[in-house]
Amino acid sequence: MPWRNKEASSPSSANPPLEALQSPSFRGNMADKLKDPSTLGFLEAAVKISHTSPDIPAEVQMSVKEHIMRHTRLQRQTTEPASSTRHTSFKRHLPRQMHVSSVDYGNELPPAAEQPTSIGRIKPELYKQKSVDGDDAKSEATKSCGKINFSLRYDYETETLIVRILKAFDLPAKDFCGSSDPYVKIYLLPDRKCKLQTRVHRKTLNPTFDENFHFPVPYEELADRKLHLSVFDFDRFSRHDMIGEVIMDNLFEASDLSRETSIWKDIQYATSESVDLGEIMFSLCYLPTAGRLTLTVIKCRNLKAMDITGYSDPYVKVSLLCDGRRLKKKKTTIKKNTLNPVYNEAIIFDIPPENMDQVSLLISVMDYDRVGHNEIIGVCRVGINAEGLGRDHWNEMLAYPRKPIAHWHSLVEVKKSFKEVVPRLGLQSWPLLTYCIILTLSLLPQLQRKYPFE
Repeated sequence: MPWRNKEASSPSSANPPLEALQSPSFRGNMADKLKDPSTLGFLEAAVKISHTSPDIPAEVQMSVKEHIMRHTRLQRQTTEPASSTRHTSFKRHLPRQMHVSSVDYGNELPPAAEQPTSIGRIKPELYKQKSVDGDDAKSEATKSCGKINFSLRYDYETETLIVRILKAFDLPAKDFCGSSDPYVKIYLLPDRKCKLQTRVHRKTLNPTFDENFHFPVPYEELADRKLHLSVFDFDRFSRHDMIGEVIMDNLFEASDLSRETSIWKDIQYATSESVDLGEIMFSLCYLPTAGRLTLTVIKCRNLKAMDITGYSDPYVKVSLLCDGRRLKKKKTTIKKNTLNPVYNEAIIFDIPPENMDQVSLLISVMDYDRVGHNEIIGVCRVGINAEGLGRDHWNEMLAYPRKPIAHWHSLVEVKKSFKEVVPRLGLQSWPLLTYCIILTLSLLPQLQRKYPFE
């Protein structure tokens, strides 16, 4: 570099005096040189070598830095993606505190400043107590209440499934004397009308039943059937206590049922018999470029019978939820007198990509009634905040865009809170009751004149 090659003995020739550096003529010459792009790289390299070099005046260094920053600021351009007009209705329904504007991918957020830590500082997060209520509830729900031994065999001649309840082991004590009086109820779902049960065994926690039960069913239908075993404690003077249950979804889990196969299962804790409401199959597909979510309702199977005839008139209602609020709802056509409807109908929602982690879908299977309110058969939910298969299905859809992802979902009961029921009664019942009272008071004088009271 030019100033490094000169001898140290002649500093006066290399460095001009301070008065000359501060003169207006010198500053004008330096500004003209900075405008030249050939000297820009040279000066930038000089600044990189030493920011505190005594050979380069401080004012020159500052002017070089300002010129470089101005030059890079002019070259930098940021563009924002255009927002689709189809999403304006969706953004209008969103809460006000939610930011739904388009994302600026060019501007980077400044890094958060790291807070210094010391050994003697108290950290409050280390003293937070972990909530054990949720863990206790989960452990109680998955708690095993002993084991049960049974066998399955299919008789091809009579087209009958033979269920043999052999014995139970290590049952919990339900009586004050430290024992139980157990018996077993057997269902072949989805049919709950045919209920069979074993004899009651007195004061034992390891009963031996050894009883056979026959369910007439065609072999082709076994793939869609489930075996449900409910273990109860008999009580002569009060309601029988439920010990637990076993649900076997796949009857061919152990063998092909051509020969008798012994099966051991853990009895899962339950306080009441679980009701099989049926299943629904639908697919999810999302197009990020168009911001379009397509839910295709394919079919349902083994729905719960809601009518006296033993059938239902089901249809599917899909609600778009955001932070607990329902933004939109759409529904399919009604299928009459069936428990296994087939729809193949597509329901489309316009959702921007930046809002996909804030919404969820509530799928409700309803039973249509000509007179009265439509009843809910069961529901399921999919979304980023859903549980189990609902969350997995949603994440799989986002991982494979533009590809329909189909799954079977089990329907569950709707648990309405007191807050949801009271406003409905207040908004619907009270105006009607007030209107009836006012009408009665207005007609009371006319009734007194026509029918005088003695």
